[in-house]
Order: sequence, then structure tokens, then C-alpha cells
Amino acid sequence: MGHIDFDPSNFEGREGYFLLTSLVVPRPIAWVSTVSPDGARNLAPHSYFNAISSNPLVIHFTSTGEKDTLRNVKATGEFVVNIVSAPLAEVMNLTAANFPAEEDEFAWANLEDAPSKTIVPPRVARAAAAFECTVNRIVSIGSGNMVFGNVTHLVVDEAVMRDGRVAPDLLDAVGRLGGSWYTRAATDLFKMKRPTYDDVKTKSGERAG
Repeated sequence: MGHIDFDPSNFEGREGYFLLTSLVVPRPIAWVSTVSPDGARNLAPHSYFNAISSNPLVIHFTSTGEKDTLRNVKATGEFVVNIVSAPLAEVMNLTAANFPAEEDEFAWANLEDAPSKTIVPPRVARAAAAFECTVNRIVSIGSGNMVFGNVTHLVVDEAVMRDGRVAPDLLDAVGRLGGSWYTRAATDLFKMKRPTYDDVKTKSGERAG
């Protein structure tokens, strides 16, 4: 069997979306909590999420289209990214429903909130980690609105720490795959040490010999 060629200019409907989200995997999930200008809490997952800079700390998530999260972020300039561990996967998925803007996803999911240290939106109390952020900039490209956040505070549950670092098996983060599929990052762990150039040269010499 061979490969199939696709021309993005010929995609119809959501064909491009299904291919993209099935191949760019696994995607970490930003479970974003915000507060509207009139004080309504919002909580929703976004699976276009990643780190941008470690010095200073900057992360980003993308909202596809104009959703409550994006409207709140634009209006207030603040948001929290909560990390989704496996025990919270089901309630995270519940908050992905198309709730009206005035509805409180924290209440619907029976989730306790915890106050942030530096911004107004609360974090999910049970989340193993959370990033408090202020908006750095918002970049709109096609259907995506990329929200870049300066991390103003970071909280991590000591239960997921080992030897001063976050242990992937203890964090047990959930990632998004294509369609309705998800994965647990801690299910099949393996290590690979990043080689140096000298390491590569040595290995090449051993094979050549």
C-alpha cells in the first residue's frame, strides 16, 4: 500500500480539520478558566495548546472561532490554564459542551474553584497544576485565534513532584487525539537521552568499524 496525497485547497467541509487533528497528536489540553466583565465564570478545554518561552514563561492556546473563553480574555486580559490529569478527564469533557455564556461550567461540573494569586479568574482546585496568565497578544490566523499568555504565577500539587521535578507518571496528563479519542501520557513511558554531536560521531564510528 502507498501513501495518499491531499491538496488542502480541495478540502470540503471539515475534512481538513479531521486530518489535522488526527495527525497532530497527542495534543496537550489547556483547560482555561476565565471570568467575564460582569463576573460570570467560564471553564472550557482547548486542545491547541503549548509552551512558547521558558524565559520569560509564555504559553499559548488557540480558540477556534469566537467562543466565550476568547471573548472573556479579550475583555479582561486574564486567564488560567489548568492541566488535565486522568481523574479529571470526564468532568473536563463535560465543560466542552456548548453552554450559554451566562452558565457557570464550574457549577455544572460540580468543581470547586481556588483563588488565583495574581489575577481574577480562579483555578480548578483539583487540577494538579495551573498557570495564571495575563494576555501578551492575540494573533488571528484563519479560523484560529492564538492567545499568548505571560505566566504571572504557577502552582503545582506536591503530589505530582518527585526529586524536585514533575513526574510524568504522577501527573498522568491527558492528551487529545482525533475525533473523540484521548490518551493518557503516563500509560506507556520511555526515556531517550538526547545525544551530543560527539556521541553521534562515536556511534557512527562504531558502526563503520
